[in-house]
Amino acid sequence: MQRMFRPRAAILAAALLSAGMAHAAPPAFTPRWQLDGDTIRWQVKDVHRDQLEMSGRQVSAVIDYGSQADGSLLLARTVVWPMLRTVPDDTHASLIRKFGAEASPAITIDGQPVGAERLQQVRFDGRLALRSQLAPGLVLTRTLTPSPSEPALVERLELLNTGPAARRYSFAALERSETTPPERGTHGAYVIEARSPAREGELAPGASVHVGLVISGRLQNEMVYVDGSEALQERARKVAQWRANLVLETPEPVLDAMFAFSKVRAAESIFATRGGLLHGPGGTRYYAAVWANDQAEYVNPFFPYLGDSAGVQSALTSFGMFARYMNADYKPIPSSIIAEGRSYWNGAGDRGDCAMISYGASQFALAQGDSGTARQLLPLIDWCLEFTRRKRDEQGIVHSDSDELEGRFPAGKANLSTNVLAYGGLQGAARLAASLGDAQRATALRQEAESQRNAIERYFGARMGGFDTYRYYDGNEKLRAWIALPLALGINERQRGTVDALLSPQLWSENGVLTEAGDKTFWDRATLYALRGLLKAGELERTMPYLRYYSGRRLLGDHVPYAVEAWPEGQQRHLSAESGLYARVVTEGLFGIEATSLRSFTIAPRLPKGWPRMALRHMRAFGASEDGDGIDIVTTRAPRGQRVQVRLDGKTLLDQAWDGKAPLLVTLPD
Repeated sequence: MQRMFRPRAAILAAALLSAGMAHAAPPAFTPRWQLDGDTIRWQVKDVHRDQLEMSGRQVSAVIDYGSQADGSLLLARTVVWPMLRTVPDDTHASLIRKFGAEASPAITIDGQPVGAERLQQVRFDGRLALRSQLAPGLVLTRTLTPSPSEPALVERLELLNTGPAARRYSFAALERSETTPPERGTHGAYVIEARSPAREGELAPGASVHVGLVISGRLQNEMVYVDGSEALQERARKVAQWRANLVLETPEPVLDAMFAFSKVRAAESIFATRGGLLHGPGGTRYYAAVWANDQAEYVNPFFPYLGDSAGVQSALTSFGMFARYMNADYKPIPSSIIAEGRSYWNGAGDRGDCAMISYGASQFALAQGDSGTARQLLPLIDWCLEFTRRKRDEQGIVHSDSDELEGRFPAGKANLSTNVLAYGGLQGAARLAASLGDAQRATALRQEAESQRNAIERYFGARMGGFDTYRYYDGNEKLRAWIALPLALGINERQRGTVDALLSPQLWSENGVLTEAGDKTFWDRATLYALRGLLKAGELERTMPYLRYYSGRRLLGDHVPYAVEAWPEGQQRHLSAESGLYARVVTEGLFGIEATSLRSFTIAPRLPKGWPRMALRHMRAFGASEDGDGIDIVTTRAPRGQRVQVRLDGKTLLDQAWDGKAPLLVTLPD
């Protein structure tokens, strides 16, 4: 028998695969969308549909759009009014209505009703623009945006004559109104309206005309006035403001743009509730409420870096709501505060919520850089730390009923996530104590954090799937996505095995990191923690192909332009806090920023191969003034290693050569 020849590399790859150690290279990716400056653009050539969410202070809208089999425009608008509460006043009690073709004004051209709109191009820059051919020589562009301040979705319909002859046009008036039964609303009857004025005339060649459509919701005895043109301009100004702070500059436009859009999604989903400004995940289900994971752990620690005042205030409001549930008996704080702060949800029991809160609140306080804020949050942080202490067993392991997946996957009596976050809470609290002058307490907390870290290694350290990494709970036999958490929080005892496991075919898929090996479920939050942890651990060149792939697919693929929640549950909703986690991949991962005190942080801004430089500009954390330029971090390639420069309002804080190893300390003046 003739022996088949196999190259040595193939033999090695097969051996690694059988041992569970091969890397799952990112698959080839063909973008559907193109990047065009601050805009993404889809030139429509096939059948496709998608949806995205946009939010303002009093409204959120999920827009379904696309090109149907006959080339006609698909457009549906699901509008959510989070503060128009329905009965029962639970987590999902926002008033919601869906609007299709019936909510568009009828159009006639030269006295004849127009046919179907043929979608040609879609653009998104924070506002969604759908350009269609309405008739030969006539183009209709619909631009949709939430009103940044009023409870309304605005749609501008602009008709352009591209032909050689003048055309007669008519937009019929649209007036649709619904009054809900008063017994179905916590505040009585609500009025939902869709209104557009009539307009007609002659359109010369090259000329355009527009009308505005406003879909609004209000209390029955309330007046709401929305100027559609002003709302579009106000939205553009708001998006520009978010883009102007915390600016990423790299040689790769896709990464810069994904980061910029992530800031928009993270910061826009803040609602003016009766309990104060509250960040909400969205997705047509999660509004006027906060969670210990989405808000306290994921997005709140990001807001000081962006410097958005509403984001910072929403974080303080959420922490204040959790603090109301502190009690002398140390019963669990609810997982979620709902209904604008009037009620709570605790259906999954203790998910390790106090570990989430202590970690998130301490990171937020450090990044905010204000001693008054730190002292305001200390009682909540201390209470949460004490709660976790009382949940520790004789092995030093913190028990919880579940984790943030709330029983969707097994978590045992004690899970890795809760314990790693508990470690993070202790570490952050120690740094806060030192910043506030309590050296004795800082020392005690550091020692407790070290004991927690050692307990994690003893209890969770295990060989799983062929890798020296972590089991998720006692009895766990399959690799889990949350083995990324130790890397993200600086626990590197099992770095090599954990990195190999995360990038192996057992966990890495075309959709990012799988929740559990052998399953198809994925949650972007786990992938984003993994990318952040891999970069933080210094695994730069191994990680960059995965970061590029993930960013390109989310920004320019078939479901754009944000990080998503999960699949199959939720069908990849654009929940807002996940975009905050993407931004933290850059700040804490690529630039290696880690708060060490209220006025200091370390950085490890490693340059990927082929990059001559990168920068993060106008960062507002650590007490940087909102009135100045903020903090600029710039690193450039040098003959030996890198040169790292840090400036505050144009004044140099650090300028030195760096070998890419030990992080550099940056201290801001008092």
